[in-house]
Amino acid sequence: MCGIAGVMNADPKQPVDPETLVAMAAIQYHRGPDGFGYRVEKGRGVGFSHARLTIIDLDENRGRQPFVSHDGNLMLAVNGELYDYKRIRTELTSRGHKFRTKSDSEIVLHLYERLGLEETLKHMRGEFGVALYDRAHDRLMLIRDRFGVKPLYWTEVNGRIVFGSEIKVLFAHPDVPRRFNAKGLYHQLMQTVVPGTTAFDGIHQVKPGHVVTIERRHGKFEIRDDRYWDMDFPLLEERGEPEDDEVYIEAVRRELMQAVQLRLEADVPVACYLSGGIDSCITLGLSAANQQSPVKAFTIGFDNADYDETAIATEMAESVGADQDVMRLNADHLYDNLVETLWHAERTIYNTLGVAKLLMSRHVNKAGYRVVVTGEGSDELFAGYPAFRRDMFLHGLDTMDRAERASWEQLLSESNKLFSGAMLAENELNDPALNDLVGFTPSCLQPWLATAAHVPGLMSKDMRAQVEGYEPGRAIAEALDGDMIEGRHPLDKAQYVWIKTMLEGQILTWGGDRVDMANSMEARPPFLDHHLAELATKIPPSMRIRGRTEKYVLRESMKGLLPKVLYEREKFAFMAPPAHTDPKKWAAMKALADQYLSDEAIEAAGLLDPAGVKALFELHDAEDTTASTQVQLDAVINHMIGVQVLHSHFVAQDVPALARAKAKELGWTAAA
Repeated sequence: MCGIAGVMNADPKQPVDPETLVAMAAIQYHRGPDGFGYRVEKGRGVGFSHARLTIIDLDENRGRQPFVSHDGNLMLAVNGELYDYKRIRTELTSRGHKFRTKSDSEIVLHLYERLGLEETLKHMRGEFGVALYDRAHDRLMLIRDRFGVKPLYWTEVNGRIVFGSEIKVLFAHPDVPRRFNAKGLYHQLMQTVVPGTTAFDGIHQVKPGHVVTIERRHGKFEIRDDRYWDMDFPLLEERGEPEDDEVYIEAVRRELMQAVQLRLEADVPVACYLSGGIDSCITLGLSAANQQSPVKAFTIGFDNADYDETAIATEMAESVGADQDVMRLNADHLYDNLVETLWHAERTIYNTLGVAKLLMSRHVNKAGYRVVVTGEGSDELFAGYPAFRRDMFLHGLDTMDRAERASWEQLLSESNKLFSGAMLAENELNDPALNDLVGFTPSCLQPWLATAAHVPGLMSKDMRAQVEGYEPGRAIAEALDGDMIEGRHPLDKAQYVWIKTMLEGQILTWGGDRVDMANSMEARPPFLDHHLAELATKIPPSMRIRGRTEKYVLRESMKGLLPKVLYEREKFAFMAPPAHTDPKKWAAMKALADQYLSDEAIEAAGLLDPAGVKALFELHDAEDTTASTQVQLDAVINHMIGVQVLHSHFVAQDVPALARAKAKELGWTAAA
């Protein structure tokens, strides 16, 4: 895992400044502290840079990127890991290809030379953000992995394309404006982001499973955005009669075992994240079976018993002989580190779990590990969240009578009351645009759409005027591909929407890559292997949720691996305690609010309305405000603090100067 950056000028005769490229690498030093590289294509107005985290091919000079093909036609920079690379490299070598490195990244050059882009993408298995320049076609390709595990951003400004692994990398270029977008601000305050967008004007994400291709024509850019993969569930009429249960159980076992085994490949030690959920317990169990020596397992323990899963995690660690390391967190630790977390997340966060994971990645790094295997993606593939059960029961069980359906709703409400207001909406909400697209408003979006009612009153007069009449649900619906939703089972629809919104925009950003790579620590999620995902689309809904049991097929496939208490346990979403649940945590949050939500701070940023902010705190503290509403308002308060912190980090601060100062501190220079 690394960080990439680059520039392409519309005028090929306009040179790219090497020192700017180096500064763009330096500001993402946390992604790649083991060295940097840069290259400028003379006479072509193109330049890449790279900050390297050494995991495969430890030779400092041999693995330095950007890579260039033997004939000089191709230039490549990669952030991420490509699995099965040894087999691919062996096959290509047998066909006459000469490799200069042992890096997994180099296979992209040779595959592209031999097969072209479309076929190369089929061989790229893993998590990655890739920049590839083809000199012969004067073409820049920005490629992101299928689920968006790795970030990749781009912008077009003043006749140039600027791209990088993080938004701050783009802001390190002096030509890139740093200002909030009104609609982006709206979504930061309500949590759910429109796919492909950011909080900032003109800053785009390469969407998961997409390639953004930029070609120059007569001094102008032609930009094309193409999808090469999607979570394609079968149409209802394509499903036919289901196979015997054992067929699906065996298939999941086979694909998951291979996905985990591939992700243990590294030239450095590999550890595991371990919570009390079955997902991380499965990855630990399979990792332990694959390795000769005991696996290191890292666990976060919270001081709130309602949210702490340490006991179950320890039972799993002991059952497989893992060496468990438990990092205990007190409530007031989390807000103490929120400002730093937001520098890395580059978006607001509703729950301080992101802070907890940043502290954990730091702990893992200090323990001498750079790679961990994680459990992210299991709930998305196998329908593990409370929202999926609600949608299944309400919209997916046509044979269920009203009385039985009501009893299932009651069961769901009782078993998941801890997450009401965050994981589930307190009251049913229907959005017209999402109803039109999906047939119902997915439960996963309802809490955040409910939160959106508070947002206009929180925005400054100028920002509010720019979003008058704005419908956030419609914006999200219009960003989704209706062809991937139409004609599918309701559970398939719910999972697809979650994958495109909550997974990419939340779990894999401030809950994943951004807080892991903040401490140069690579997280590998085997459940998001696309071979396993393609199998999961074919599994009947009744094998994903059977009665009151979610992730049924996964549980059955790993039944022999899991302790009885885990096999039988209902889903428990891993999250940090909300602020209002602990006096110390509430006091720590209030201290941040006093700093960032003072009238002076609000006026300086120009994003929020002081009266609206005060009114929201008063609503939170009102005697008749329910606990579920307090959970929801805790999230909004986090978002308000968050946008103010983001402004201080990326708008008020001179980011280009900061990047150059970092390069100077590191001794990274174009003259080196």
